[in-house]
Amino acid sequence: MTGEARRVALPARTAESRLIVVARAERAEDYAPVLDVLIDAGIRSVELTLTTPGTLDHLPDLLRRYEGAVDLGVGTVTNGDELARAVDAGASYLVTPITTAALVTQATAAGVPIVPGGLTPTELFTSWSAGASAVKIFPAGQVGASYLKDLRGPFPDIVAVPSGGIDLAEADAWLTAGAAAVSVGGPLLGDAFRGGDLRALRDRAAAFVAVCNRSAT
Repeated sequence: MTGEARRVALPARTAESRLIVVARAERAEDYAPVLDVLIDAGIRSVELTLTTPGTLDHLPDLLRRYEGAVDLGVGTVTNGDELARAVDAGASYLVTPITTAALVTQATAAGVPIVPGGLTPTELFTSWSAGASAVKIFPAGQVGASYLKDLRGPFPDIVAVPSGGIDLAEADAWLTAGAAAVSVGGPLLGDAFRGGDLRALRDRAAAFVAVCNRSAT
């Protein structure tokens, strides 16, 4: 490859908040009550996953409901058809758990940011050099924040978003190590999609927001 690949930046709201919440619900109809609480607590970026049935059908309505308040990305994108449908539905950004330059090229051509997953230096560099907006270090819990410091040696400019089992302390550690943002699921959401206490969810979300804001200063 000659020259530098075209790259679409992460949405400003997502980049500034430094926090992406990964929402995996049983049904897309369950999104809104949880998103209401998350947004009220200061969450500004949520990844809705294709493992939740009906996500793409409900995305346009959710975008209208939360217009101007939150970036709604679509995750677990694994092929070109899913990517095209997510773009058509209005996804603010795309996340894929795999490393494939073809999806990066397709998203970039559509003008939509994409964050591909990978763990090894080769996987992460393949996505980054193809023009990824950022690379998702997954599963981040298997390597720890020191891994990003090691990656900074050969890849000083890479934009990284760790994902997978990141709790409050690990979020702070990854951001301190140079992560652009952290992607958080279970440690923040807990049992919210299974009838859990939404007041407790709000408290957890606010705590993560505070950590990410503090790490930005």
